[in-house]
Amino acid sequence: MFYTSLISKNKVICSDNYLSESLLFAKTFLTVCLLFLVCFNPSIADNLDSSLSIEKKSMQRSQLSQKKIDGLADKTQAMASDYSATLRKIQSLNIYNAQLDKVISSQRDEISSLNKQLKDIDVTQKEIVPLILKMLDTLEQFIELDLPFLVTERSNRIQMLRKLLDRGDISISEKYRRVIEAYQIETEYGRTIEAYEDSLPASEHKRTVELLRIGRLGLFYLSLDGNEVGYWDKTQKTWVKLENHMRRSISDGIRIAKKQAAPDLLVLPVSFAEQTQ
Repeated sequence: MFYTSLISKNKVICSDNYLSESLLFAKTFLTVCLLFLVCFNPSIADNLDSSLSIEKKSMQRSQLSQKKIDGLADKTQAMASDYSATLRKIQSLNIYNAQLDKVISSQRDEISSLNKQLKDIDVTQKEIVPLILKMLDTLEQFIELDLPFLVTERSNRIQMLRKLLDRGDISISEKYRRVIEAYQIETEYGRTIEAYEDSLPASEHKRTVELLRIGRLGLFYLSLDGNEVGYWDKTQKTWVKLENHMRRSISDGIRIAKKQAAPDLLVLPVSFAEQTQ
């Protein structure tokens, strides 16, 4: 039984080989016939050349078309990239414009506020100028009624302020500041002591003396030879001589004011002006 199967397989194998040889023979025969026809029939050769030429041109056109397609694909990719970049720029610009709108709105509010302030400043200037003039008149009157110390300096300050108020190149705020500064200087006089050499102010007989100012409580003098002392009487508005035993206290006060001696208790007369209703 095994022998029979082998024989059958051999037959099949032989049949397959026979078929392959037959096909090869047929192809060879057809090729020979074709060559024969081409060699002995020029029209067939021409047709074959024409077909080959057409095929070649078709392949060339296909290659050109492929190149165009590749070029269009590259351009499309580049345009897509540009489009994406443009979208990002538009998005950034939209965010920037939104923020800029907020800034512009804030600036408009600020401009409106500044315009209102300018109108208020115009009104304030019209009101503050008379106030400054009144403050200066009051300060001048106060100095005239005060103790007669540093008379020239304080009087010159008032005159300088009056000239300052008449100048157009000085702002209202600066004028007001200078007047307030003069008030501050006058306020400081009430908290300090001072000794300086000057002619006896508000006196019929001008002579150089040592003046001692203790705040605004009292103004005293000591003659340069040390033989005469006195004080300013606020009630009588005149200088009054003191007894000789007061020379020690006034002399000590002058030395303390000039920082030539340590602070100490001084016993000095003080007068008070009568209050008027």
